[in-house]
Amino acid sequence: MDMRRLFLFLIFSFSLVVLWGEWTRQNQPVVASLAATSKDPSAPPVATTIAPQTVATAAAVEAPKAPTGKTITVTTDTLKVEINSAGGNIERLDLLKHRTASDQTKSIVLMQRQGDQTYLAQSGLLGKGLPTHNAEFQSEASEYSLAEGKDSIEVKLSALNTEGSRVTKIYTFHRASYLVDVAYEIENKGASAIAPSAYFQLVRDSTLPEGASAFVPTYTGAAVYTDLEKLLKIEFSEIEKNKVTLPKEPDNGWIGMVQHYFVSAWLPQGKTVREFYTKHLDGNLFSVGVILPIASIEPSQTARISTPLYVGPAVSQLDDVAPGLGLTVDYGIFTVFAAPLFWLMSFLNDWVGNWGVAIVLLTVLIKLAFFPLSAASYRSMAKMRVVAPKLELIKKQYGDDRERLNKAMMDLYKTEKINPLGGCLPVLIQIPVFIGLYWAILESVELRHAPFFGWITDLSATDPYYILPLIMGASMIIQSKLNPVPTDPIQAKVMQIMPIAFSVVFFFFPAGLVLYSLVNNILSIGQQWYINRDADTAQKGVTKA
Repeated sequence: MDMRRLFLFLIFSFSLVVLWGEWTRQNQPVVASLAATSKDPSAPPVATTIAPQTVATAAAVEAPKAPTGKTITVTTDTLKVEINSAGGNIERLDLLKHRTASDQTKSIVLMQRQGDQTYLAQSGLLGKGLPTHNAEFQSEASEYSLAEGKDSIEVKLSALNTEGSRVTKIYTFHRASYLVDVAYEIENKGASAIAPSAYFQLVRDSTLPEGASAFVPTYTGAAVYTDLEKLLKIEFSEIEKNKVTLPKEPDNGWIGMVQHYFVSAWLPQGKTVREFYTKHLDGNLFSVGVILPIASIEPSQTARISTPLYVGPAVSQLDDVAPGLGLTVDYGIFTVFAAPLFWLMSFLNDWVGNWGVAIVLLTVLIKLAFFPLSAASYRSMAKMRVVAPKLELIKKQYGDDRERLNKAMMDLYKTEKINPLGGCLPVLIQIPVFIGLYWAILESVELRHAPFFGWITDLSATDPYYILPLIMGASMIIQSKLNPVPTDPIQAKVMQIMPIAFSVVFFFFPAGLVLYSLVNNILSIGQQWYINRDADTAQKGVTKA
C-alpha cells in the first residue's frame, strides 16, 4: 500500500468514525428534559418537595425579562462584572486578562445582554414569597472594586417585596480567580417552617463565539458532569428538539456552557442531591441549570446556601477547581496522547519563553522519537521509487489482465525484497500521536494571542499574510517529488492537486497548527531525501556489478 492509498484509506476511516459518532448520538435513548414538562413557559421553576433533603423538581424556567433595574459594577484584577438589581443577575462579564480576537486592546466580553449575543448567569429561590431571578434587589453601592491588599470583595443585595422572609443575595469575588461565590441567606420571619430550594442557571443563545471557524470546528454548547456519567455534551439542537439525556438524581457534578477556550459552570459543593435541567426559551435562547434543596428553616432561624460560579478560560488545571472541569479542554478520543504532549509543550515554553519555539522543539522531539519507524517507511517508499520503472513495464506488458498483473507485481516485490505494507504500518502507528498534538495546539487557550516572531503575533489565529500556508504547500510539493509516482493516472493527478488544496485549507488554520505541520514536513523531507539518496546509490552499485 503506497502513501496515496494510505491517505485515501485514512480519509475513509475518519469518515466512518465521524458517522459512527453521529449515529450513536442520534440514537441515544431520549429522556425528556425536566424543563420541558411545563404547561406554562412563563412560570418560574416549581418546587414539589418529595422528602427532606431531596431536591425539588424543575418544571420550567422563564425567559429572561428586559433589564429595568440599576447596574451594579464590580471590578477585580481578573473580572469586570455588571449585576442588574432586577433579579440580581450577572448581565455582563469581561475577562480583563484575555483580549478579543479582532482587537487585542479590548478585553473579551464573555457574558452580556446587549449586542450580538445574550449570555447571562441567573439564580433564584423556589418557595412562596421568595425572590426568583426576576425579583427586585437593592445594594448599598453601585460600584465595588477589589482594594489593594484585599483577597476578596463581597457584594450584598437585599431582596425587596418578600413575604414572610428576609433574603440577602451575596456575591463574593476573589483576587487572581475566576470563581465567584453566589450565596443566599434566608431568614424565616413567618410562623411556620419553610423548605425552599435554590436554582442556578446559565442563559445563552446559540451564536458561535468570535473567531469561530468552519474549517476548524470546535464545540459550542452546554455540558454536564457527574462522577458516573463523566462529561456529557448537550448541543443546543438537542435542547430545542427535547432530546436531552440528563443524569438521574445525582449527588455530585456540575452544569455549564462551553465554547472554544472558555467555560462557565455552576459548581455545587459536597454530596448534595441535585437536579439538572435544560430549557429552550423564547427565540434562540437556551438555559441550563441546577436546583439544590435547602434544609427546613424554622421560624426566626436563618439558613444559607452557596454555589460557586466559574467563568473563565478552559485549562486542564480546572480539575483542581472541580472534578471533571478540566475535561472542558476537549481533546476528544485522543486525550491520552494530547494531554501529555501539551504538558511537554508547556514545559518547553517555560524553558524558551515562546510558544512557537516550543511547538518547533516539540515537533522535533516527536520526529526523533519516531525516527526508526519513519526511516522504515521511507526506505520502503524509496525502494518503491527505484522499482517504479519496472512496475510501469509490467503494467504495459499485462495490460488489462488484472490477475497476471497482480502476480507479476508480487513476484517483483519478492525479488526486490519489498514489503508493500512497509510504508503504511509505521505511519499508521504515528498518526494518533500527531493528531493528539494537533488537538493539543488547537484547544490550548495558552496559545491565544501568543506571538511567535515577526508577523505571527497570535498562534491561535490565521496567518494574516498566508506566508506559512504557502510555504507549507511548497513543502508538500517537494515531498511529493520524493515519493514514487503512482502508476494509476488518476492517483497521480490527485497527488498533484493535493498540495494546492491543502494550502487553501491551511489558509484558515491557526498559525500554530500550520507551524507544526510545516516543521514536520521539513523534517520529513530531510529524512526522506537522505534515505532516497542511499537507495539510489545502492541501486547504482547493484547495476554496475
